[in-house]
Amino acid sequence: MVGPGPGVPDTEREIAAMLAAFDPVIGQELAQARALLRALFPRGHELVFDNFNALVFAFSATPSPSRAFVSVAGYPRWVNLFFSHGVDLDDPQGLLQGSGRRVRCIRLKGADQLLTPQVQGLLVQAMQTHREALEQAPALSTTIRAVAATRRARRGPPQAE
Repeated sequence: MVGPGPGVPDTEREIAAMLAAFDPVIGQELAQARALLRALFPRGHELVFDNFNALVFAFSATPSPSRAFVSVAGYPRWVNLFFSHGVDLDDPQGLLQGSGRRVRCIRLKGADQLLTPQVQGLLVQAMQTHREALEQAPALSTTIRAVAATRRARRGPPQAE
């Protein structure tokens, strides 16, 4: 994966380095999913967390992580799309996984899965309660909120189909 060149903001250089730690296939899938979400949500705040288990890009109308409604997270062998209030979403195709009290996710088969009508419908629902705040939010900004001192290896054995 080729990183950004001269003239690219430091934040994007840091993100490129974070993505480069992954297997190229997973890093590319995560980068593409991030780009698609940035295009879908051009206003608000993209919050980056390079934590022990995953690299996470969360989207919120405000700088508060607790207000994030959707995020994409890269793990050594896959990428998940998370819905902060996924338990409340209408999911007739049964795409959402999880058994927690609030959060649900989809293990992406590829970043282009974000463009399917089923996933687009879930994204629209997830954003609905934040629509007014997003419309009033500034242009999308990216903030690296946390970088863990230690991280699990970002490359893992190939995922079984």
